[in-house]
Amino acid sequence: MISVEEARARVLALAPAPEPEQVALAEALGRALLAPAVARLTQPPFDASAMDGYALRSADLPGPLPVIGTAAAGQPYAGETHPGSAIRIFTGAPVPGGYDRVVMQELVVREGDHITVAEPGHGRNIRAKGNDFAQGSEFLPRRPLRPADLALIAAMNVPQVTVARRPRVAVLAGGDELVPPGSEPAPGQIISSNDLAIAALAREAGADPVILPLARDTEQSLRDRFAQAQGGDLIVTIGGASVGDHDLIGKVAADLGMERAFYKLAMRPGKPLMAGRIGLAAMLGLPGNPVSAVVCAKLFMQPLIRAMQGLPAGPEPLQATLARDLPPEGDRQHYLRARLAPGETLPRIEPFGDQDSARLWLLAEADALLIRPAHDPARRAGERMGYLPL
Repeated sequence: MISVEEARARVLALAPAPEPEQVALAEALGRALLAPAVARLTQPPFDASAMDGYALRSADLPGPLPVIGTAAAGQPYAGETHPGSAIRIFTGAPVPGGYDRVVMQELVVREGDHITVAEPGHGRNIRAKGNDFAQGSEFLPRRPLRPADLALIAAMNVPQVTVARRPRVAVLAGGDELVPPGSEPAPGQIISSNDLAIAALAREAGADPVILPLARDTEQSLRDRFAQAQGGDLIVTIGGASVGDHDLIGKVAADLGMERAFYKLAMRPGKPLMAGRIGLAAMLGLPGNPVSAVVCAKLFMQPLIRAMQGLPAGPEPLQATLARDLPPEGDRQHYLRARLAPGETLPRIEPFGDQDSARLWLLAEADALLIRPAHDPARRAGERMGYLPL
């Protein structure tokens, strides 16, 4: 068995270079930029009023000053701005040359066409030209694009962006005991849930997943499913990767030319994990136990999908304080389902007493995976420990 760290490195080494494609900005949410968005203009393109009020010269205060015009957003004042004058101005309007201050309207006393300012307040209330960004500025975040990013890129007057093509992920679950949700299970059968969860985790990481029809426990059925997975960037199998008589995925994958990077690692849950390459696609063979499959997908599949998009693999562990004592850990790195609660400086984390890898209900209730390294000594409540949020 190899360590989690070594397994992660070997999995990430399977990632090919990301492939670029151009998409309309409106379709870019959650995508990974491969080329910077370059501002085609300066923002703001002029000195702009930061509030509704009056534009004037500081040297002319306190007035009285005649109001000689009006400026609004999209309707600039185009007249002269001689000393000893002011204009009515609204938020976002260009501040005419010569004026160096906008006084908010609540501080101004107006009588007819003249204003007086007893106390102008603090600040100039002018957004300087280019104080957000200048023409030619480049924006290239190392994370999926967020709504605020789209707003920024749109303001840069960039209608299209170059992003990484979404990795195509084929999700293959197999076993004679599995039937789709909505079916009536026969004796000895259970509902297939892993494939839905793994596809959702793939989509969450930025992939375009496809759930293949359930494979039966025959080599021919598995060969048919692998044929359907052709064209994918990543094939993720669930179950059948162990060494039992009915665990055929490893054998069929090997017959099809899989180059195995590793098999089995020192981890709980998820000891039977297979990784490698089959044809042009990367391949991960996840365990069949539901919790094991999800935990392995979080730790290995999602980082691989992010790396395929040129993003940092992540996630980095966070810190919390332990809510109760724990006994010494065994010889495998353990990821315990746990619940988070507010703490004084760090969150408090309490692992569930039951860590059965078949119990999805506990996984759905968990906020985090508490990380315990192999051979971790006994821990006391209040100690700091690492965790991954769920």
